[in-house]
Amino acid sequence: MRDLVCVRSGRSYRVVSPPRNARVTRALAAELEYVLEKFALEAGFDERRPVDVEFRPGIFGHHRVGRAADIYAVGGRGIGEWAARWDCARDRAAEARRNLGWRLYKAQQIHGRWSQPYGYPIQLFGPWTRGEGPWRCISDRLLRAHRDHIHVAK
Repeated sequence: MRDLVCVRSGRSYRVVSPPRNARVTRALAAELEYVLEKFALEAGFDERRPVDVEFRPGIFGHHRVGRAADIYAVGGRGIGEWAARWDCARDRAAEARRNLGWRLYKAQQIHGRWSQPYGYPIQLFGPWTRGEGPWRCISDRLLRAHRDHIHVAK
């Protein structure tokens, strides 16, 4: 796995986890860096006030060869915490403007070009997958496994 690189901080976002938590292929790093920058700018962050993003290492499947990454926190809150806020929100339109976890998931969905192995769904999973897509028929088991993070693969 010599060809793995770390996902780098951008102008409007800062990777706050140890570099080893996001050692991925160059293609995945470039895609994540592009999408994270788009997300941060769309959410109102900039060079003077970047948003923090935290990765944690995965152990299964695509993670073993650096083709997947897991984002566990954004803006100082865990993805699971952002999901709980989303689930409790009475006014989804207002929550959509301030919920950085949901906004990050949507940015990954809109701007990212993720892997879709033959016979499998697009490799974007998180707490919002069933409600927002791209794979609405996600199993309960897989949804529970991704309740506290956003998983992407390329």
